[in-house]
Amino acid sequence: MSTPSNNNSGNDNSGENANSGARAGGAPDREELPVLPLRDVVVFPHMVVPLFVGRRRSVAALEAAFQRPNKDIVLVAQINARTNEPGAEDLYAVACVGTIGHVLRLPDGTVKVSVEGLRRVHVEAITSDEPHLVATVATLDQAEDPAPTAEQLQEAIDNLRTAFANYARLNRRIPAEIVTSVSGIEEPSQLADTIAAHTGLKVAERQQLLAVAPVFSRVQKLLKLIEAETEVANVERKIRKKVGAQATDAPAADGQAEADEFKSELEDLKKQIAEKEMTEEASQRLEREFRKLKMMNPMSAEAGVVRSYIDWVLSLPWANQTDDVLDIGKAQDVLDADHYGLKKPKERIIEYLAVQKLTGRVGKGPILCLVGPPGVGKTSLAKSVARATGRKFVRLSLGGVRDEAEIRGHRRTYVGALPGKIIHSLKKAGTSNPVILLDEIDKMSQDFRGDPASALLEVLDPEQNTEFVDHYIDLDYDLSRVLFITTANFLNAIPIPLADRLEIIELGGYTELDKLQIARQYLIPRQLKDNGLEDLDVKFPEETLRMLIRSYTREAGVRSLERQIGACCRKVATEHLKAKKPKKRFRITPARVKKYLGAERYKRTDREQHHRIGVVNGLAVTAYGGDLLLAETTLLPGKGKLTFTGKLGDVMQESVQAAMSYVRSRAHHLGLGKEFYSKVDMHVHFPEGAVPKDGPSAGIAIATGLVSTLTGIPVRHDVAMTGEISLRGRVLAIGGLKEKCIAAHRAGIKKVLVPRENERNLEAIPKEVAKDLEIVLVDHVDEALRQALVLDEPDRFLRDGGNFGGDYLGIYEDKKATLPVTH
Repeated sequence: MSTPSNNNSGNDNSGENANSGARAGGAPDREELPVLPLRDVVVFPHMVVPLFVGRRRSVAALEAAFQRPNKDIVLVAQINARTNEPGAEDLYAVACVGTIGHVLRLPDGTVKVSVEGLRRVHVEAITSDEPHLVATVATLDQAEDPAPTAEQLQEAIDNLRTAFANYARLNRRIPAEIVTSVSGIEEPSQLADTIAAHTGLKVAERQQLLAVAPVFSRVQKLLKLIEAETEVANVERKIRKKVGAQATDAPAADGQAEADEFKSELEDLKKQIAEKEMTEEASQRLEREFRKLKMMNPMSAEAGVVRSYIDWVLSLPWANQTDDVLDIGKAQDVLDADHYGLKKPKERIIEYLAVQKLTGRVGKGPILCLVGPPGVGKTSLAKSVARATGRKFVRLSLGGVRDEAEIRGHRRTYVGALPGKIIHSLKKAGTSNPVILLDEIDKMSQDFRGDPASALLEVLDPEQNTEFVDHYIDLDYDLSRVLFITTANFLNAIPIPLADRLEIIELGGYTELDKLQIARQYLIPRQLKDNGLEDLDVKFPEETLRMLIRSYTREAGVRSLERQIGACCRKVATEHLKAKKPKKRFRITPARVKKYLGAERYKRTDREQHHRIGVVNGLAVTAYGGDLLLAETTLLPGKGKLTFTGKLGDVMQESVQAAMSYVRSRAHHLGLGKEFYSKVDMHVHFPEGAVPKDGPSAGIAIATGLVSTLTGIPVRHDVAMTGEISLRGRVLAIGGLKEKCIAAHRAGIKKVLVPRENERNLEAIPKEVAKDLEIVLVDHVDEALRQALVLDEPDRFLRDGGNFGGDYLGIYEDKKATLPVTH
């Protein structure tokens, strides 16, 4: 970092810091303060400056300074204003310590703050850069050597006042009140800094003045700079006067041309307003705004705001709409051609078109919400709906949206106000009845700027959206003709009031057979086209596709499968171009897949290969569809402590406690001692501990694992189960049965235990999955234990309290007994 010549670190604040000296204790010699780098701005002591702060580290520095008792912060100019993340080498060595005044957060996230300069400091070191820059600073010494006499200093001050007055007469950008206020300043240091702040000096020149702490030297340097600026201003004035004499009529002609152009624009605007078909309210509002615009100076900022508002209102498709394609057969063909399966969403769209055709009028658009794991075709289905109905399509991504104004717009009182995303989408579509896709509706969040999910309540309510009001447009707009389609990965992440306004259509994961058909009909042809292989004969046999599905992907959808097919296609394209004798036919065999993609990434199954004590196959639903969830239980010498690990949520922790209470209540029937739980510690663990897990449906698996561990009876490795349990041992209904059964089928499970209350959901399970699974409906944990444990006499288990645990039962009464082996 460059260092000025006068970098002494004394603490003589006389003259320089007369105002700030009143602070308790005075300014310290050295201190650590947060740093705010400035672009093209040099702040002097006694100077109040408004700043707009938007960079991450700069905002963090403001927040840190605001927490300090005096709200002090180091205001230092950047050497290069284009540097976005400045470090120590990018900043000048002399800065100004200032204090923070008013702070205002703007809608776009920028912070407007006023700062007042206090004293000059030397930046000795940058001691930290995260989350913001921190600097060690020392106050600059103002001592002069040799010190000027009082007469010398007064003469220099008088010359500076006169020079600034002459400069101000030539520079029309300096207001008269500034000159008046400068004339009333008596303190020499404050006078010099105030004049330096109001002259048109370059940043480097201002920085040189900031680095000069002695007052007399600073006044002399400033006087030379102002005299040089005055000479330049005199020359420019003479040139302007000479040019003006040669072209006296030119300004008048230019002004007349501008006036004529503005008048022509107004006439064109008036014609557009008269011809635009819109509501009566919108027409009257535009006429008022147009009259206001006519009375304004065309160069004023307010005229630009009014003109922008009129343009936005005129750009909206108030009465424009496309004619719906009401051919049911054609619409069905389009939907079937674009997507495999997805029966319920397709049925709902066809129903909507059928109602429109029978009624002969445009009805209220349904608000569909497609809920399902990634890659099952939610977004592409919305595009197909637009194609099938002949409507325009617009997609809005709501992931990460936190500002209510993103939906409903900014009020026109804000600088740079704009309409929200809904109005933007209508303008982009050019019709009032497009298909608008609100993607990732479950990924919105909220903060101090508002709750966008609440703002969507009006948009997605068919009873309210006939009079939707955007804050910027401030006019009623009818959204009832829009066909809204929303997508989400998790239904429970959508706020309840918002979900109540949606028609929920759940899209489950695809079976292996589904993926084979989708790959053949859609993915392979698309990837061959995208990779320039349409002219070649490239074949993916069924065994290759099954290998890609089982060993290289683990998902509910087909997005990753398409990526792997695309990777193989790129390898083929490379081989084709590198070969001396290019081939026209390529057969992608499993061996070639291993060569292209490397070793297999996933095992075919995650289930255990042998019966194990305390290891149970649970079933869960994730963002990627159904999955097998192993529950492990073990015993340890102890005093009855119950431990559960695996990053479990509150509901899942409660399931562990409920399962343990059930086991204790059935201790007699299990052949356990009355106080068995007080002599051992129990540990329940779910592998993949970094993955968050929650929900009540693992209750039955936890209870089975505890019983298996305590009795020493193994759990069948080919059985999986799902169900919430009560303290009485009842097995309660769960969600996501289809996805869980698909996951069990994929893992090679033979038998699945399901709550009897879920019997109504069995019809949703794909036939090719159901035929390979033995689905057993259970009402009570006792029934599940008879099905899941390896028992010689299952029918008698838990009915007469017989000794079914072999050598392991009753060991808890003997302190010297050996604990059962659970692996």
